[in-house]
Amino acid sequence: MSEKEKMIDGEYYDPEDPTLKHLRENAEKLMDEYNRPGGKDAAQLLEMLMGYRADGISIRKPFYCDYGINIKVGRNFYANYNCVFLDVAPIHIGDDVFFGPGVSLITVNHPLDPEERRAGKEYALPITIGDNVWIGADVTVNPGVKIGENTVIGSGSVVVKDIPAGKVAVGNPCRPVKNVDE
Repeated sequence: MSEKEKMIDGEYYDPEDPTLKHLRENAEKLMDEYNRPGGKDAAQLLEMLMGYRADGISIRKPFYCDYGINIKVGRNFYANYNCVFLDVAPIHIGDDVFFGPGVSLITVNHPLDPEERRAGKEYALPITIGDNVWIGADVTVNPGVKIGENTVIGSGSVVVKDIPAGKVAVGNPCRPVKNVDE
């Protein structure tokens, strides 16, 4: 099994693998161009970064990711300034999703054991965000989290566990506080 396959499957992998380094370097070049004022067409650069063209996608600059190829975004996606998607594992974002500035989606994690951490081990778990979700400013979503459709995550929250559909959730750790329709 390749290091890339291990990475996608949530197993420990070597982030210094030459293939993974090459993919990150390619993403970095595309992000440098994307974030540069007066650079190439933004939609074209996002298509090159993610490997497909999404309808109605708007990501304000600056934007950062690890690979780009592990990000799948639905129609009518908007991300405000300074968002970071560490897409070591897949990130799936539904249709009609809005992010405030400074949203971080972090799929990568490190072992708790210091020996394993020093050995450079990493693993990643996917993040899934349903349709019609609004995530406020400066929210961090941790590895393996699923956010249900029609949910609102309040600014400054740290989402460490799944949030069900149709909820307003806030805090650190983020917890549902009411239904959206209340």
